[in-house]
Amino acid sequence: MRHVLSVLVENEPGVLSRVVGLFSGRGFNIETLNVGPTLEEGLSLMTITTLGDEAIIEQIVKQLRKLVTVVKVVDLTHLQKVEREMVLIKVNAEDASRAEVLRIADIFRCKVVDVGPNALTLEITGDQSKIKAIVSLLQRFGVKEFARTGTVALRRAMQMD
Repeated sequence: MRHVLSVLVENEPGVLSRVVGLFSGRGFNIETLNVGPTLEEGLSLMTITTLGDEAIIEQIVKQLRKLVTVVKVVDLTHLQKVEREMVLIKVNAEDASRAEVLRIADIFRCKVVDVGPNALTLEITGDQSKIKAIVSLLQRFGVKEFARTGTVALRRAMQMD
């Protein structure tokens, strides 16, 4: 099962390698990892997605909480949350197909962030199912480049402690 972990850490050198080392040292894979500073000085928020059963994830969470630089760990998997990824995708868009690519982009509420004579670069933001759906539709035009951020997630406001 896919799990989404929110890990609040002290923003100092080596924190990322200690967290990643905890996963790799136990033979667990990180599916996505997103890290950025918070509004609170000196803290960063890591959003980690990984695969595993409840017992494995419980063990990972316990081990994360033991790290000195970890302030808080929350498994968001079974909580109501807002979850998003962002993708930049450069798609072939010759004259004959450009209108159809733009129609698909409009339906999925994408932004066109770059235009070339034979390609369009789209910014797509959404959950995994939306990303998967639009990418599968755009692949028939030919994908020239593809970059994906990984998951960011927050608990919904109605569920905050």
